[in-house]
Amino acid sequence: MVHGWRVAPATRAALLGLHPPRYEQVVAEHVTFKVGPEESAMPEVDHCLAVGMADDGLGVQALVVEIGGTTDRPDGSTWHITWSLAEGRRAKESNDVIAALGWQALAESRHIPLIPGWWTWTSS
Repeated sequence: MVHGWRVAPATRAALLGLHPPRYEQVVAEHVTFKVGPEESAMPEVDHCLAVGMADDGLGVQALVVEIGGTTDRPDGSTWHITWSLAEGRRAKESNDVIAALGWQALAESRHIPLIPGWWTWTSS
């Protein structure tokens, strides 16, 4: 079970046009707050700000976002949206790529509307 925020579909389409996915599996659909069966109180936000991109050049691309003015997630990782993946790569690898390689700032930040919720996601 994933607790977090989904990217509004119309916004997702526009963002994909601005930041083309590098790998064949396009994800670009949510920001994770927490993975697990228990629900916990998420920050009450209705948007994030896209501020950077991380890409290991080997199959993991992630859009780094700010929530509440910071890119730092409560668990010590970085707020992000897994953008695209090569075959055999998994969305949860985005955290490791960002931690190991950092990220590059976007030329212009973008406001992204978010929809809070929870769902089952087998690749997180």
